[in-house]
Amino acid sequence: MRRLTLALLCGAYLCLALIIALSLWRNGGGWGAGVAALVGGLGLAFAFHGLIEHALTSTGIRAEIAALRDAHRILLDQVEKVDARVTEVVETVTDDALRRSEELSSEVHMLEDLVQRMGQRLEERMSAPPVHLRTHQDQRREAALLETVRGALADNRVDLYLQPVVALPQRKTVFYESFSRLRDESGRVLMPAEYITVAEAEGLMTAIDNLLLFRCVQIVRRLAKQDRKVGIFCNVAATSLGDESFFPQFLDLLSANRDLAGALIFEIGQAAFEGRGSVEARNMAKLADLGFRFSLDKVDDLDFDLQDLSRSDVKFVRVSAQKLLDEMVELDGRLVLKSLPDLAAEDFCQLTRRYGVEVIVEKVESERQIVDLLELDVGYGQGHLFGEPRPIREQVLAEADPPADFLRQGLRRRAGGRL
Repeated sequence: MRRLTLALLCGAYLCLALIIALSLWRNGGGWGAGVAALVGGLGLAFAFHGLIEHALTSTGIRAEIAALRDAHRILLDQVEKVDARVTEVVETVTDDALRRSEELSSEVHMLEDLVQRMGQRLEERMSAPPVHLRTHQDQRREAALLETVRGALADNRVDLYLQPVVALPQRKTVFYESFSRLRDESGRVLMPAEYITVAEAEGLMTAIDNLLLFRCVQIVRRLAKQDRKVGIFCNVAATSLGDESFFPQFLDLLSANRDLAGALIFEIGQAAFEGRGSVEARNMAKLADLGFRFSLDKVDDLDFDLQDLSRSDVKFVRVSAQKLLDEMVELDGRLVLKSLPDLAAEDFCQLTRRYGVEVIVEKVESERQIVDLLELDVGYGQGHLFGEPRPIREQVLAEADPPADFLRQGLRRRAGGRL
């Protein structure tokens, strides 16, 4: 458009110059005067054009400069605001980092104190004589097993295994059950059935439970960082709940980690729960006050006191799949449970849910079992069908270990170098 306008103006200037030149020529000025008039007219026209364009351009430049100054001023204001905001964010992040560092330091000190208490308890047990057994052969076998357990604890040869617990019928992993496995010096894995009796008799279950708790806390925190919303069932012995000298440290650790209350569920056997004394009940209530929940394990009797379970914050009961299927019998044309003949089998899980208790069927081995169990509206399942217990990788387990050699050095000092 600009080029077209310029061409039209040039044409107009040429026509004007020609008119002036022709006028001079017709009035007797001759060809020379005509040509001079033509050139002069064009020169004057383009001179005036240049002056006008310069004036217009100068006006536009001044307007653009004014606009740039305004934009610069606005930009400076925005930069100042952004700089103030960045300063505020940096101060906030710095304060938050300092606060988190202080919290982490406090938690580490508490964990070290807990491990130290574990070491002291183990040292006391190490100096105790072996249990006297009925026969010489049994005495030697259990004494050897006891030394293996003590050695495994002293050398930190305690592994953590996790087995998935899935929601039914979707089969999505929502929890893990944790298991402790001890290894002897040759690397052979000891199952709990092998060492629990001896460990309980010597009071070593407290140390095992708390080492398991220590690691479960670290694993839950690791899962939380990965934004994996799953919980972990952590076994706790009745002796640990009733240990008045050690439980305060146990409670302090959980108080410092009460944000994990929704992801850490403590598991206690049915017989131990029903036979709990006032000390155990009081300590369970303290854990419940922090928001932690409980699960009933090793269930042999389905005739629960559901009100007692609800009052004690027991939110899960774990029943063997075969046990639950064996309980189902037909009576008067309907399917009932032997332990609860007045209740239809299909209403059992609905009844427990009214009290806030979910049923977990464990040791599920086949698809046929699942088909029968789903008719009972069971909420959760566990077993080799969904996944075997798997050990935590050594790298992850190392991150969840107590402070290096802390427990072992304490045992050596008190045991006179036997370890």
